[in-house]
Amino acid sequence: MGINQLGGNALYLSPEQMQLSRGESIADTAKVLSRYVDCIMARVFKQETVEELAGNASVPVINGLSDLLHPCQALSDMLTIWEHSKKFKGVNLAFLGAANNVSNSLMAASGILGMNFFLFSPKEFPTQQKILNKAKEFSKKNNSIIEINNSITSKISEMDFVYTDVWVSMGQNLDKQTISPMLEPFQTNSSLLGKARKAKIMHCLPAHRGEEITNEAMDGKQSIVFQQAENRLHAQKALMVFLLKGRK
Repeated sequence: MGINQLGGNALYLSPEQMQLSRGESIADTAKVLSRYVDCIMARVFKQETVEELAGNASVPVINGLSDLLHPCQALSDMLTIWEHSKKFKGVNLAFLGAANNVSNSLMAASGILGMNFFLFSPKEFPTQQKILNKAKEFSKKNNSIIEINNSITSKISEMDFVYTDVWVSMGQNLDKQTISPMLEPFQTNSSLLGKARKAKIMHCLPAHRGEEITNEAMDGKQSIVFQQAENRLHAQKALMVFLLKGRK
């Protein structure tokens, strides 16, 4: 939709439609596609895949999602936060639930922009240490806070934005019956809303209502989930304009 609204054309290639399914290397795929298109957006299981694509392509490569990062989502989330706060410095953002690619990108973006980021996640789901180290490096330069908590603390009342995501991310092979007891205390529900009264509620979607978030939180007056969803379109258009500017 984004490239169509900008006047361009989109070509969708599923794994089964590409020569990768017949054994072509990622490097060769990148070199061939670079001769056909002006930009590649790849949603992949492994971060190494998108890095290899980018390393061998002569056109911009966008990470649409990997197991490590979800930077496009974070871009739209930062746009949404800006629309409500008109600033990043001093804003408190909390992520509740299992640390994952989304929380990694939000943590890094918060460090870069000088926001305070609080991860509330069970110890069984530790964040990636290399991402945490990089985010703290950014935050030190910007005098902001990156903090990890293994339970919901009283600091939740200080949050401007509370963000959650599905308990099992794409590509993860986890048993819900095993992980649900660990994650239920981190559910975004009416009890949590009562503690985080000033917070706007965010979710990257799709949501599993009744698991990580309840209907009251998803549809309540504090929710900005669907504004956030719309902003994915606008943020990705801006990204493509930025990357394609000056290309013939």
